[in-house]
Amino acid sequence: MRPLLISLMVLSRTGITSAADPLAKHDEDYNERRIQEMRKALGEKDPPQKEAAPAEVAEEILKQADQVRNPAVDYTVTVSVTSKKPNGNEKKAVYEVMASGRDKAVVKTLKPSIDKGRVLLMRGKDLWAFLPSVSKPLRVSFRERLIGEVANGDLARVNFYGDYEPKLLRSEVLDGKTCYVLELTANAEEVTYSRVVLWVEHETYHPRRAEFYAVSGRLLKTCSYAKYQEMAGRLRPTQLMMSDATVKGQHSILEYEQMTVAALPEKYFTKDYLKRLVNK
Repeated sequence: MRPLLISLMVLSRTGITSAADPLAKHDEDYNERRIQEMRKALGEKDPPQKEAAPAEVAEEILKQADQVRNPAVDYTVTVSVTSKKPNGNEKKAVYEVMASGRDKAVVKTLKPSIDKGRVLLMRGKDLWAFLPSVSKPLRVSFRERLIGEVANGDLARVNFYGDYEPKLLRSEVLDGKTCYVLELTANAEEVTYSRVVLWVEHETYHPRRAEFYAVSGRLLKTCSYAKYQEMAGRLRPTQLMMSDATVKGQHSILEYEQMTVAALPEKYFTKDYLKRLVNK
């Protein structure tokens, strides 16, 4: 390093300033500015800034995307599902989802009337089904079908950030939006999908598309995130379209509405309470 620059840096670090320059006595950043000016004049570059590791970047992108999909607080939301077959047949259902953070949730079936009273309880990576006709709760899998292309875990556990190890694959343009493309690998056997590929918009962290894979590597279905509207304080996707990857024209549309953020009692997320609720 050149002597003049070293001298300026020493002056800056020790707080010694030139009495001949009155500005230095009143401006704490004076010496630092002089150092930067001398670096430019001498053709020296600023010291390189420490960059985040690729894994840290991928984790932050996924964390932001999850915050867009659902708030990490107590909330209640209504989800209407319409499942369509290629022959035109339709099935419809309505669910009330109550969530507390990322690891506790209750999914209550409101419609159709034949299924009303069925409840799913999620605590951590455990999932139970409560049926009016069965006295004891049944342990079920997140991967089991709830309706159409919708698995239990698609409503009960929407926690990509906690359930998957992300890797940033690339950036690409999707529907006119520049997106990060993340590969998500399951960190536990219990989670809904073995692998997910997720497209996240650069500027907003809005999820735009997802591909869901089985343990075998087979593509199970795709999902598009659309109709972003204000819910619980920020723009969120209010419509998801899940399409079967093997049967053309077979898909389920999930519509989210009436999201309310409010504290939920801990008892709502206990088996004893839900058994009494279902059997009333």
